[in-house]
Amino acid sequence: MGLPVLDDSNFATEVLDAQLPVVVDFMAEWCAPCKTVAQTLETLAPEYSGRVKFVKVDIDRAPETTVRYSITAVPQVFVFKNGQVAERLIGGQPERKFRALIDGTV
Repeated sequence: MGLPVLDDSNFATEVLDAQLPVVVDFMAEWCAPCKTVAQTLETLAPEYSGRVKFVKVDIDRAPETTVRYSITAVPQVFVFKNGQVAERLIGGQPERKFRALIDGTV
C-alpha cells in the first residue's frame, strides 16, 4: 500500500497545517536508497498511529516544495511539528536512527 504521496497542491494542508507531527520522506521513484527508507518508514508508521503522520513527497512531482526545503539529494526525511521543520536526516539510515528522530520530536 505505501505511504500517501503528496505534491505541491496538498503539501501545506497535509503537512504544515497538520495537528500531529508529520514525518515527510522526500524521495524519487528512480532512487534506489529511497525504496529502502520508504520500507523502513512504512514499517514504523503503524507503531506511531494516532501520534505521528507519515507521508512521502516525490521531488519530481513537487518542484516548489523541493526548492522551498532545499532538497538537493534524496532520500531526506524531515519531521515537521507545528508547521516547522523540527528534525531532518539525509540519506539511508538504519531503523534505529529513524526511530530516534521520531521519538525525539513526538
